[in-house]
Amino acid sequence: MSSSTSHATLRYTTMRIGIFVGCLVVVGLLTHFGLVPAGVGKSNPIWVVLLALVISAPLSYVLLRRQREAMAEQIAQGVGKAKERLAANQGQEDEAQGA
Repeated sequence: MSSSTSHATLRYTTMRIGIFVGCLVVVGLLTHFGLVPAGVGKSNPIWVVLLALVISAPLSYVLLRRQREAMAEQIAQGVGKAKERLAANQGQEDEAQGA
């Protein structure tokens, strides 16, 4: 496993959270200054979070393409190794039962 994929899942998750937090701050400021509607009644915090989620999702999809591909590669390698271990363990069990 190369160094670029060794912590790909952690890197992707951290960057995804960072984009969400950035959007949350921007939306919070926009609602605070009245540039975006603040919601109805006491729904302001829920509105801000939902709007930040809606904005951050497509941004993450576009901006984190390389990190997402590296994470997929890391997961695929892990699944491949697990399959190899499972096959090796099954082979050992078959040998033990045949003896």
